[in-house]
Amino acid sequence: MIKSMTAFARESSQSALGELTWELRTVNHRYLEPMLRLPEELRALDTRIRARLGERLHRGKVDCALRFNPGAGAPVALELNRPLVEQLLAAGDALAGLSGRDTRPTPFELLRWPGVIREQERDLDQIGAAAMALLDQTIDGLIATREREGARLAQLVRERCDRLEVCVGQVRNRMPEVIAETRARLAERLAELREELDEARLEQEIVLVATKLDVDEEMDRLTAHIAEVRSVLERDEPIGRRLDFLMQELNRETNTIGSKSSDVEITRTVVDMKVLIEQMREQIQNIE
Repeated sequence: MIKSMTAFARESSQSALGELTWELRTVNHRYLEPMLRLPEELRALDTRIRARLGERLHRGKVDCALRFNPGAGAPVALELNRPLVEQLLAAGDALAGLSGRDTRPTPFELLRWPGVIREQERDLDQIGAAAMALLDQTIDGLIATREREGARLAQLVRERCDRLEVCVGQVRNRMPEVIAETRARLAERLAELREELDEARLEQEIVLVATKLDVDEEMDRLTAHIAEVRSVLERDEPIGRRLDFLMQELNRETNTIGSKSSDVEITRTVVDMKVLIEQMREQIQNIE
């Protein structure tokens, strides 16, 4: 299924460990370029996250942010910093000896001293596993959004292919008239030279001019490229680069038709064709 490279997804989970929130935002890019923003305590997940994104996504600039809030209800184990307490008590005893008064701090005064109470490290392995599981859910949501947007882009490209085929048909229908009119004008201009030019030479000149005006090959290639675009849209794989190449080919053939023709109607049609191709190219820039 066709996927757009522009999408957003957000997922959160709440547990005894705290609250985890992932936000993924993607925009078009030639390659896959993840940009991670992680909490300090979960930076060790960086390599695993990049690998997971590479498994699920193929192209696009990915802004990937994780937030972790332990929350007031999260279980926290407190640890007493015994060496620091002993130093504080010894300092109090020394100060009491110098001042002649009992200046030993009370237990609650000690608890307020910075560093006396330390939180034991959380189970980061468990938090990391929960974060990776939630990341998979978030990527699922992101891919679903990319697929919905991709289906819309594919429909827009198909509609423009239909209109482009109509334009090719208009050029095909007009070309015999253009060639006939050109032959008539050329014959009229050379009428006064008929005595100097034999009929065979005159016909050769007319055929040469008609050959230069003929765009059958270009229109055949345009038709083939349009059919290939439709075929590529049915593939279940990343197709953005191939479609971009086909847009270049469509534009090349259309430019050739425009350069060969001096007919006003064909020129207008060529302009319409170039507008359609540019509209497709702009949409294709967002296809993975």
